[in-house]
Amino acid sequence: MRFSVGLPTYGTRLMSAAVSAASNMRLVRDSDTDAAQSPPPPADIQSLQREVADLHAEIGQLRRKGDKLNFHLSRIDEELKLAARLQQDFLPKTLPQLGQIHFHTLFRPASHVSGDFYDVLRLDERHIGFYIADAVGHGVPAALLTMFIKHALATKQIGLGGYRLLSASETMTKLNDTLIEQALSAATFATALYGTINIDTRQVTFSRAGHPLPIVLRANGEMESLNCAGGLLGVFPDETFEQRSVILEVGDRLLLVTDGVEVAFGGDIAISQDRWINELNLRRAHPAEKFLSEFGDLIDKANGEVPLRDDVTMLMLEIKS
Repeated sequence: MRFSVGLPTYGTRLMSAAVSAASNMRLVRDSDTDAAQSPPPPADIQSLQREVADLHAEIGQLRRKGDKLNFHLSRIDEELKLAARLQQDFLPKTLPQLGQIHFHTLFRPASHVSGDFYDVLRLDERHIGFYIADAVGHGVPAALLTMFIKHALATKQIGLGGYRLLSASETMTKLNDTLIEQALSAATFATALYGTINIDTRQVTFSRAGHPLPIVLRANGEMESLNCAGGLLGVFPDETFEQRSVILEVGDRLLLVTDGVEVAFGGDIAISQDRWINELNLRRAHPAEKFLSEFGDLIDKANGEVPLRDDVTMLMLEIKS
């Protein structure tokens, strides 16, 4: 009896479980069927999805291009830094200091390489030559022209019987002729000033080619600009260059600058020129080292983190006691 009663109970539970499982299976099948039969998203959503996918693709492409551009810019920057070091190697490491005659410089390139250049040369036992040049523009093209000028500058005529120092006027004429002969494809030209000083007499003789006038700062505080006619280098084949001489006394200084000095103090050229002259007047009695040091500080302060608009070079000859 106990067995006959228990069998129906067990069978009932088994039947109930089977029915429940079958019901669950139907629910799953019905859910899958509903999902399969659900309508696709509207057309405008599909279009938006395609646009988003396209944008992601474009962003990826731009990132790859940006990485490539950064790589090339980094290489260009490294090459310019190398060119700057090379140009610095062509500048004089030390300047001749003979007896009372001392030279000092301030050099501020506007970019890695400069269109300004200067040099001081021992010509013989009695003479020192010096020059300052400014290729129009700045950067690599101007720097290349300054290198050409350095090697084209002729200061002596050498013959079987010895040598003869060229006058300042002859040196400028030969340099101009050499530039003209190159027939450069671009309208490339430069300003320059070349001079010599006799160690014994302290007589300075110079010629200029469109360059800012040299300035004599006398020991007594007087200031004088020395005019001497001469056009730009590399423009006219028959250009003539005047020559002028001046005697420097003990305590006098001769200042040569490029035109970048005039524009280093602001955007307005007239204001910049006025300030340049004012600052010069305030410091005209300073010794050379202090004069150039203070001008360097002024230029750095006036421009701050902004790059200079033009290269700045100052070359000073001082007659010490």
